[in-house]
Amino acid sequence: MLDTRDLTLHYGGSQILYGIDLSAEAGKVTCVMGTNGVGKTSLLKALSGTHQRTAGSYKLDGEDIGRIPAHMLAQKGIGYVPQGRDIFPLMTVRENMETAYACLPKSEHHIPDEIFELFPILKDFMNRRGGDLSGGQQQQLAIARAMITKPKVLLLDEPTEGIQPNIIQQIGRVIEYLRDRGDMAIILVEQYFAFAYDLADTFYVLERGAVTMSGAKSELKREDLLAAVSV
Repeated sequence: MLDTRDLTLHYGGSQILYGIDLSAEAGKVTCVMGTNGVGKTSLLKALSGTHQRTAGSYKLDGEDIGRIPAHMLAQKGIGYVPQGRDIFPLMTVRENMETAYACLPKSEHHIPDEIFELFPILKDFMNRRGGDLSGGQQQQLAIARAMITKPKVLLLDEPTEGIQPNIIQQIGRVIEYLRDRGDMAIILVEQYFAFAYDLADTFYVLERGAVTMSGAKSELKREDLLAAVSV
């Protein structure tokens, strides 16, 4: 579904990513791990188009993707839930979700029932402002907003950060559901090792902007992965 080869990224004169080769398949969770500051969020920014890569190839569902802006990548099927969630604080829950309509034809401008089945709290809070929600509720809203765009690839950046345990469990169940549906590739950046290990099918470990370990979960030892991502 998504494939990069020799992807590099710079911020000004500083190189952040070095030759990233990554593949993510539909029906699987691909987890990108590593300590703070190794380039995980920068990789998702490159994949989402919110920061343009410097070089390297990028294919989405077999199509070569040039250096196109984030809104065009969203229209092509990239759903992005950034670190910090980026909820519009003065807009209602409904209005936040309706911003996803920009990626869809007018005939699909509605919120699917599936959203409320997965995140029932959002139905109760439709007229509440996004900024009045708890961190966990905002995370649910951010994932729901991305799902409304009907992504082929869902990028999740630290979805458990600052979230209470019961909502972490719910988010985990949603990720499992989306994976098992089989029509979406999920790329998960996550520091919470147990959460990531339970969900992931494939791992990529980054260190100083480069992949130092990768493989299917069945090919990698849990203790080796844990050691590679521990400070």
